[in-house]
Amino acid sequence: MPIIEELTAAVSLFHSLADPSRLLILRRLSQSEARVRDLTDELGLAQSTVSEHVACLRDCGLVTARAEGRQNFYSVATPEVLDVLESAEQLLASTGHKVDLCTTYGRQTR
Repeated sequence: MPIIEELTAAVSLFHSLADPSRLLILRRLSQSEARVRDLTDELGLAQSTVSEHVACLRDCGLVTARAEGRQNFYSVATPEVLDVLESAEQLLASTGHKVDLCTTYGRQTR
């Protein structure tokens, strides 16, 4: 198998994390489980936005749902997700957030 194909799942993982709303949702869910309504109220995002991003995170296996009556309570699926986010924050701190100056992916390209 060519090396590029071996990295496909990692690329998909980083794409799934490459949205500010999804990162906000994961950060919030790291504290405790929540319903879409809770996330909408707490994060100030539209319900459709939260639903779309929660569905994406769930499809990627990063978030899980627990049904209670007609409600779903979402939580982080595995602690490794939080480890990745923590490692990313440490990497950003150690590089002085230089990636934000990147001419391809940095702040100025958004």
